[in-house]
Amino acid sequence: MTIRTILVDDEKLAIQGLQLRLEKYPDVEIIDTCSNGREAIRKIKTEKPDLVFLDIQMPGFDGFSVVKGVMEIEPPLFVFVTAYQEHAVRAFEANAVNYLMKPVDESKLDDTLARVRQRIAEKKSADEAEKLKTVLAEVAPDAVEQMPEDSDPNADRYEKLINIKDRGQIFRIDVDSIEHIEAAGDYMCIRTADNSLILRETMKDLERRLDPRVFQRVHRSTIVNLNQVRQVKPHTNGECFLVLESGAQVKVSRSYRDVIARFVH
Repeated sequence: MTIRTILVDDEKLAIQGLQLRLEKYPDVEIIDTCSNGREAIRKIKTEKPDLVFLDIQMPGFDGFSVVKGVMEIEPPLFVFVTAYQEHAVRAFEANAVNYLMKPVDESKLDDTLARVRQRIAEKKSADEAEKLKTVLAEVAPDAVEQMPEDSDPNADRYEKLINIKDRGQIFRIDVDSIEHIEAAGDYMCIRTADNSLILRETMKDLERRLDPRVFQRVHRSTIVNLNQVRQVKPHTNGECFLVLESGAQVKVSRSYRDVIARFVH
């Protein structure tokens, strides 16, 4: 699989530096470079790349304007590359694969391209499943009617291990061991029965990596592993607490009461 890629930055040296870092990835093909947002929109619509590394701060059309400018077509995957930390939240709200700070760290680039490959594989799998369903509808409509509505062609795509760099060390955490996750600004606190680790990632992006059948939002800033729940304790005002395997308690706000229905049969 070749990842057709466009680089967008108004600084020539920044593009050259990223080109050099991407040379070690044989599956990344840089098909074009752009020095401003307007040019990027034209090239994206014409070339239809798989991936775009996109600077945010550019004269005229900034990176977010480029994303908006290509929404009329099926957009590529975007990775924002910038020197400005304050744009991180907006980057993830724009559904970016990742957000890289200049100068680009090689380990973070490795992680970013791993995510890109996963996203592309997910899309291909979903597209192929849809094509198969279309063909079946024509040649064997009875078979389509018997297909379960909740089947998920991407059921195995969710991560089983998460790498977390914390306190100068890299921890490999088995996803099943995570009890709950709490948001703290641009960081996530990953809590297991015997450890708490800090991950620099938004909740929205982390949710995409976890199986929603197991990990559910129970509060605006809390995700819980449903397999770790051992007791449901009612509380006032329609709220309740989930008692986890370790004995920790997590509050479920009224907005997420439907999660409790999973434990009532």
